[in-house]
Amino acid sequence: MSDLLIVDDERDIRELVSEILRDEGYETRMAANSDEALAAIAADPPATLVLDLWLKDSRMDGIGILMWARREHPEIPVVIISGHGNIEIAVAAIKKGAYDFIEKPFNIDQLLVVIGRAMETARLRRENLSLRKRDGTPGVMIGQSPAMKALRAQLGKVTRSNGRVMLTGPSGCGKEVAARFIHANSARADAPFVTVACAAIEPERMEAVLFGQESTAHGVLPGLLEQADGGVLYLDEVADMPPGTQSKILRVLVDQTFTREGGNDRVRVDLRVISSTTRDLRAEISAGNFRQELYDRLSVVPIQVPALTERREDIPPLADHFIDLFHQTQGLPRRSLSDEAEAQLQAMTWPGNIRQLRNVIERALILGDGTGPIEGRELAGDPAGDPQEGRVVLSGGLATLPLREARELFEREYLLTQINRFGGNISRTAAFVGMERSALHRKLKTLGVNTASLSGGRAGGDDS
Repeated sequence: MSDLLIVDDERDIRELVSEILRDEGYETRMAANSDEALAAIAADPPATLVLDLWLKDSRMDGIGILMWARREHPEIPVVIISGHGNIEIAVAAIKKGAYDFIEKPFNIDQLLVVIGRAMETARLRRENLSLRKRDGTPGVMIGQSPAMKALRAQLGKVTRSNGRVMLTGPSGCGKEVAARFIHANSARADAPFVTVACAAIEPERMEAVLFGQESTAHGVLPGLLEQADGGVLYLDEVADMPPGTQSKILRVLVDQTFTREGGNDRVRVDLRVISSTTRDLRAEISAGNFRQELYDRLSVVPIQVPALTERREDIPPLADHFIDLFHQTQGLPRRSLSDEAEAQLQAMTWPGNIRQLRNVIERALILGDGTGPIEGRELAGDPAGDPQEGRVVLSGGLATLPLREARELFEREYLLTQINRFGGNISRTAAFVGMERSALHRKLKTLGVNTASLSGGRAGGDDS
């Protein structure tokens, strides 16, 4: 896809244009009518199409070929060749998606400038398409915690349909990874996955970004909806979509068509829409910030993505994944986690969820002091180490209690932390803390801990 296809019913014209362009280093092909043109495009889509509006003895005229090319190969810029008396028609062709036009008899310098711009546009479109296909986090779901198994089972069911999915959960918990998992395991896996960062796009630009634009100066600039045609459109933080855009997106969801900014033609797309939000959309609806009809359309299958603290068992494999990722992408050392570091990670609070864990691991690898196992002190961002290493700093509340109360409070918090670390599994917790399972149950009862209420009732269970 690096050549030009020249379509003109006049042999002298197409050969002249081809000769001029070949002298400039371009590869060219030629077609005399619509059948030859469509066959050439189907066999090997060109980088740019140079198209005469009037094609004698041809099944389709230039406008027909243009409309077909824009529908089947929107990435190909179409340059129109037009006689002096056909300028109005040429302008109409640009409104229908042509990149530019060249008036006959054409000036060679003008021809080369227009073709050069069109070829550069073609290159950028191919590059963008390639980046979209490679962009983003792979849809790999890491972890074997009960919460993760339940999520994976839910996602597996929706991959087999085209139903719209609404992913909810706190910031950084992996909603986009879940969306990519759906895409990667669906019938649309080979089609684009296009992300709309609703919170990052300026409200006044939202519709141009989504629907694209048409103008006589720049031709057609496809928006994200067209770029996602055949694949998945992922509306990230959909609650931040401006109210005016919400109405237009609702119409797209109803009939799968829209009009570009500045254009009149209806553009048809085939999309699967997956949305995500960290906000309570029902509260946003009550406050008048989000349309009830749009919520109903987007939330056909609502799925909650768990916070990292709900799946602490998955923290070690997630950390190992990030260590391997940073080794491959940044050349950082491939280090393991020490037992101390692993326990510390599982005991930490994670308001930023998986995104925060990723940052902690990256910082430890960048600032770390060796290639051996990552130690606990490195996770706190202090690679130099604590001069009083080995000391435990008490919180203000704990330090003011008598020894017995402080010990009981410490034991309670310590054991609750370990139980959460092992996903509520008492047997694994007992093995780690060095107690018999029955002794741990008695200790928890003494400390006033209701094991049946921990981690969804699993704390009383065995190794299952």
